Amino acid sequence: MFRHGATGTSTPAVRDAAGVSSSQIYHYFTDKEALTRAVIALQTETILDNQTALLSRLDSFEALRNWRDVVVQVERDLECVGGCPLGSLSSELSERDPHARQALAEGFMQWSSAIRDGLQHMIEQGVLRDDADPERLSLAMLAALQGGLLLAQSQRNTAALEAGLDAIIERINYHAVVAPPTRPTGRGKAVPQVRK
Repeated sequence: MFRHGATGTSTPAVRDAAGVSSSQIYHYFTDKEALTRAVIALQTETILDNQTALLSRLDSFEALRNWRDVVVQVERDLECVGGCPLGSLSSELSERDPHARQALAEGFMQWSSAIRDGLQHMIEQGVLRDDADPERLSLAMLAALQGGLLLAQSQRNTAALEAGLDAIIERINYHAVVAPPTRPTGRGKAVPQVRK
């Protein structure tokens, strides 16, 4: 399905690729739609397995940029071919298969939640201020990521992906905890300036 799309993949083709009988496939999957939903679940799990470890350790902007660099490098390693598995399935299935659309929406929500949890961890670590909205920022990050992956697929380079992720990281940086400016006390020590 990743190579040929859901509509371009028949159950017999899956049977032949797996080296099993049709009865074995239908033992686990009642129809192709059920098989498609299983593929969506697998792709979601694979994405989250690959990214959650990095996202759960976000404790600095350096860590956030390291996550960004991993995402970009993966796309470069794939030579920008294929796009995002969930994004590709969403483009193909969302308007014609409501069950697949729901499964894809849930997959994207899990991905957004993993990003949100990473940003929440940055708040808890004192890297981001409490006024940061990790829910909204994570949706913006996922939107930039998906748009960047789509453009990388069509343009065969990561420039748009990098620009989108960098723009969101800059926006997140707006909420960074910054040490207050200091002013001299006249005794050789500095005390924090009070912001008004």
